[in-house]
Amino acid sequence: MTGLSIMLVDDHPVVREGYRRLLERNPGFHVVCEAETAADAYRLYREHDPDLVVMDLSLPGAGGLEAVRHIRQWDKAARILVFTMHEGAAFALKAFEAGAAGYVTKSSAPQELVRAVEVVGGGGRALSDDVAQEIAAERLSGRRSPLDDLGPRETEILRMLASGLAAEQIAEQLHLSLKTVQNYHYQIKSKLEARTDAHLVWLAVGFGLVRMTGGEVGR
Repeated sequence: MTGLSIMLVDDHPVVREGYRRLLERNPGFHVVCEAETAADAYRLYREHDPDLVVMDLSLPGAGGLEAVRHIRQWDKAARILVFTMHEGAAFALKAFEAGAAGYVTKSSAPQELVRAVEVVGGGGRALSDDVAQEIAAERLSGRRSPLDDLGPRETEILRMLASGLAAEQIAEQLHLSLKTVQNYHYQIKSKLEARTDAHLVWLAVGFGLVRMTGGEVGR
């Protein structure tokens, strides 16, 4: 097979089908595998060795940040384009810190995703206009997000905690010891100066890591 081989990572089958159709309308783009979870993404990447990964960040359990970090640990040359609903500058910067080469929001025009696939697939870096403007505005204003003090794994654990996962569940999904997760939990609270776990959830919502849906926290 010639052209660009692509893995899609999103937990909604209908959404993946839409992306597949959009991308495969372009000559040379071939979707070779699809994953619903971070664990599936890592396993299928090793099996299929795609040229490019199109990765959502909102996945069940361990999220896209962890998937990006894990894949890049195994393959330093992996090319990963994040395609997500998260429009905040802080989240985009965390994705790049984890190893992504591109970041496009789902509110972007379809052709912006296609263009980003071409750029990242060719070895470049891509950023959708809305997020580029967010990052520029933040930098020009001199504002600094508290998330800047957290690494990608700490950010992911904060998201998982705020989503209602217990420390035991996080340890199992990230293949860490319970003590390690508890240490991360303490470090995150300390860095963010959070007084309680409820305060942590409130901060995570404010950062855009999780959403409030019907009065409850959701992905």
